[in-house]
Amino acid sequence: MRINKYLSVAGICSRRGADELIEAGRVKINGVSAVIGSKVNPGDDVTLDGEPVTICDEKHLYAFNKPVGYITSLSDEQGEGIARFVPEGMRLFPIGRLDKDSEGLILLTDDGELMNKILNASLAHEKEYIVTTDRKIDDDFIEAMQKGVKILNKATGQKIVTAPCRAYRIDDYHFRIILIQGLNRQIRRMSRALGYNVTGLKRIRIVNIELGDLQVGEIRKIDEQGIAKLWEEIDG
Repeated sequence: MRINKYLSVAGICSRRGADELIEAGRVKINGVSAVIGSKVNPGDDVTLDGEPVTICDEKHLYAFNKPVGYITSLSDEQGEGIARFVPEGMRLFPIGRLDKDSEGLILLTDDGELMNKILNASLAHEKEYIVTTDRKIDDDFIEAMQKGVKILNKATGQKIVTAPCRAYRIDDYHFRIILIQGLNRQIRRMSRALGYNVTGLKRIRIVNIELGDLQVGEIRKIDEQGIAKLWEEIDG
């Protein structure tokens, strides 16, 4: 198995993130610094920053209701992260992100393959949100959101039109939106381009995992049946 896949399956990070760790010289195989493309064979000793990295047969998946004010990180280096809410001793990593000002569903796992599958943009997995705005929502706004909105792609500096999506008005100041994209602060940027400011944003679903009645700051384990159903959805 290639070293970047090994680190991904072990739940350390994505394969791209693994390549960065390897290039930084932080990964060793049997005491020798790994390089891009290095292979891991059965019985090999893999370490990251001197700590052993192993692949656990039993994988875990949790649903977490992230509060407003926390960044989606297990580190506090760039702000107050969510580590305090994660069960002690469990090597879990968030699948994707919610910005600091947003709340709602985050999936946490130690299954690198599951993480990569959900984050694969080409597979167009659905994510659903409830959004609060500072202005009354009209039919023109909902129609524009559904068709796609021209926003700046910060990675390229070029204007792009977001992918068509599903959006539904709930009441004067709330709407529900289902995206298959995951651009940075996408809903806020789409709304702002149409003259609206988002004052509240909650994610309530990722693929077929729903937030349900999970309280803010609480974490819920997804059982084996739930994980199997999720795999059916993302592999379909």
